[in-house]
Amino acid sequence: MQLSETQQAITDAVRSFARDRLRPCTFQYEADGGYPPELFEELAGLGLMGMTAPLQLGGAGADYVSYALALMEVAAADGALSTILSIQNSLIVSALLNDGDQAQRERFLPDLISGRMIGAFALTEADAGSDAAALRTKATKAEGGYVLNGSKQFITSGNIAKLAIVFAVTDPTAGKKGISSFLVPTDRAGYQVDKVEHKLGQYASDTCALRFENVLLEPELRLGEEGEGYRIALSNLEFGRIGIAAQSIGMAQAALDIAVNYAKDRQSMGKPIIHHQAVGFRLADQAARLEAARQLVLHAASVKDAGAPCLKEASMAKLVASETAEAVCSAAIQTLGGYGYLEEFGLAKIYRDVRVCQIYEGTSDIQRMVIARAL
Repeated sequence: MQLSETQQAITDAVRSFARDRLRPCTFQYEADGGYPPELFEELAGLGLMGMTAPLQLGGAGADYVSYALALMEVAAADGALSTILSIQNSLIVSALLNDGDQAQRERFLPDLISGRMIGAFALTEADAGSDAAALRTKATKAEGGYVLNGSKQFITSGNIAKLAIVFAVTDPTAGKKGISSFLVPTDRAGYQVDKVEHKLGQYASDTCALRFENVLLEPELRLGEEGEGYRIALSNLEFGRIGIAAQSIGMAQAALDIAVNYAKDRQSMGKPIIHHQAVGFRLADQAARLEAARQLVLHAASVKDAGAPCLKEASMAKLVASETAEAVCSAAIQTLGGYGYLEEFGLAKIYRDVRVCQIYEGTSDIQRMVIARAL
């Protein structure tokens, strides 16, 4: 895909920031288990906290292709940070742009887009992951609005978020049409972080189990109409899957770059190992697979830019990019041999960080189901 001058300029600017500001600190962020709050404001200064939001609302006014390209560059430097950015843009800011009323946008978007507020997308539950219609969290009508009770599982940024979009059942008799969504400030009484999970990777991005105990929500905190929660969730996941696919490409590219540079430098039997067919062909195969996956991601983003439905394209992009990324990382580790297994060379961290891309925002099996239904 040929990039426009604007798209190339955005890519170059984010790549430079990621190289100079993020990559040198990525191991420290992982060790600290998070990021300094001022980093999010720096990212906002580049427009990365509200990339596709209109200029008049404080956003960058970028297209979806530019968003995907920027996320690739951030992910190449720090996978966990790209997860936070993906959710902030594609699930939180996007939900407010698409379904929020004017008052909700004015109340929350300035802080979200400026990086002063991180958002969490609270859909998944212990018994309702891929089957989002099986939610048990309830929002019961009461004097003054709704009372929220229930729990959520695997919620990214649940510990640092100041705002959570929570999906809850408002009509138990209506199935998925009885689900509504709510904007929940996390300083409300009854919002609890039960546990910050210890994970395989992405240590700097907190993943939490949440509990809601009699959280009082005013009617103006309902996002969209009653019963529209399921539609809101799925419509934003379409955009979110493009983000996860872009993350996968960025992390895989970083792993491939490490492997190629090593193979050009490492000497064996009188020549760089990249000139040995076994190594050179391995890297060639992965470079070709990665480029094909990248083009699939950019195609999905371009379809969304055109205003056309892109559920199938987004699922194809996420499926292929996430599974390709793990294969690329594995091949990169194999190329470095024992050194690839050491933390100090960086591949181990990328491998741990990228594995979840086949799981969150719809597993690979779910993506195959979506694609099959569209055939």
